[in-house]
Amino acid sequence: MKRNCKLTTLALGLALAIFGAACVTQPTDNSISEAGRATPSPSSSPTVAAATDVSAIPVTLPVLDAFFASDESFTTELKTKLSLTDDQIAQLKSVAREETSKLRETETGDHSGTTAAARELSANRVKEIVGADKGSQLATFVSERWRAGGDDPDTKNMKTATESVASSPNAVPTDTRIVVNAPAYRMDVFEAGRLIKSYKVGIGYPEFPLPTGLRKARAIIFNPTWTPPDEPWVESPSSKVKVGEKVEAGSKLNPLGLLKIPIGSPSLIHGGKSPAKLGTFASHGCVGLTDALIQDFAKVLAQLAGQKLSDADIASYKKNRSETKQVTLSDPVPVELRYETIVAEDGKLHIYRDVYDRNTNTEENLSAVLEANSVRLEDLTEGERSQVIEAMEEMSRDAKGKLDQDAVASAKPTASPGASPVSSPKAVAQKSGRITRNFKGKKEIVIEIGALKGKGYPTMAVSGTGTKKAKT
Repeated sequence: MKRNCKLTTLALGLALAIFGAACVTQPTDNSISEAGRATPSPSSSPTVAAATDVSAIPVTLPVLDAFFASDESFTTELKTKLSLTDDQIAQLKSVAREETSKLRETETGDHSGTTAAARELSANRVKEIVGADKGSQLATFVSERWRAGGDDPDTKNMKTATESVASSPNAVPTDTRIVVNAPAYRMDVFEAGRLIKSYKVGIGYPEFPLPTGLRKARAIIFNPTWTPPDEPWVESPSSKVKVGEKVEAGSKLNPLGLLKIPIGSPSLIHGGKSPAKLGTFASHGCVGLTDALIQDFAKVLAQLAGQKLSDADIASYKKNRSETKQVTLSDPVPVELRYETIVAEDGKLHIYRDVYDRNTNTEENLSAVLEANSVRLEDLTEGERSQVIEAMEEMSRDAKGKLDQDAVASAKPTASPGASPVSSPKAVAQKSGRITRNFKGKKEIVIEIGALKGKGYPTMAVSGTGTKKAKT
């Protein structure tokens, strides 16, 4: 069975489940609560402005389908807050379910869709049903609920969560928190502002992207069960599970692995992935690790929350894989989900592929990253500028490796030769409905920049595999 990711966080009372993720959090009868020390309050930890704009969060028809299927209050609020009629809501449900039914995983994963195409299709179909104004309101409404992660669904708390993440790029946290940067397939652990561990992770498919914003990890759930959600993609031709039929903890058919960590709808951090899935699309909206790495991460997370989780504890949970155990974190740990495709790291500029078609490989974001490190575009040598322009164009290719030639033609310097303005090529819309597995071609281009030496975000620290050495 393919690894699927859908979350309904019942154990933590997080009622909002969002669009086709497949990691289902079940209530647990065996809860282990332990006293812990306080985690420092989250400090301002900025990201690129484009990534923090709620309007930039892609809303697709599978998003709407999951809201209708999993959140009973969603329909009511569409009536009361957006004044949609019963007929309009019925039509929205129909088109959302129809499109979601096309999203079935394939054995080869050779069929490519894009976030841009899914977002455009959603906007057009919704506009046909409710009109342009209501369509825009609906997109904003869904984006805000998605960003909140079901943790604090009211408007006031959603605004607070949004403002907890500031707007300047590549910021290094000064507090204790987890930082996940989706385009880099990377998860970092900071303790009191010091990077202590890094992990390569699998992320959500383009049709099931990770959101951005600040979440909280409140529990570690060992040996989770999994109930396949009522979504059309669950019962694919190769699937060995059925909608609604609970898959027991420890089963080979359970995609969650040894443990899961809810971080607010629609996402979990969980195990069960093969090493080959790290650094790739690997889920329906979750952060994936191997079972070995998720065990290592769980110990670190518990430590950050001031709680004890030893190797002996984990070993005892592994002995009885049929018994679900929950370690409740009395001091939740902030988890910041970022979307940064341009990252400065100690003398190097990392340009990542724009995996979710958010048009972030732009001159504006490049300038913001450089300026955050007291470097201007003019400070780059002619060779460095040329490399950066080429890298940004290359990393704006779509899921099939195609590049919009009209957009490439516009990606030329418009100011002085030293400024090197670059515009992101438009994503090429794909009409397929199957799940995208991986991009063809490069996922990252690294360029040496002399003016950035000793500056920027920290390089990867030691992970559970011990393959990287921390650099501070």
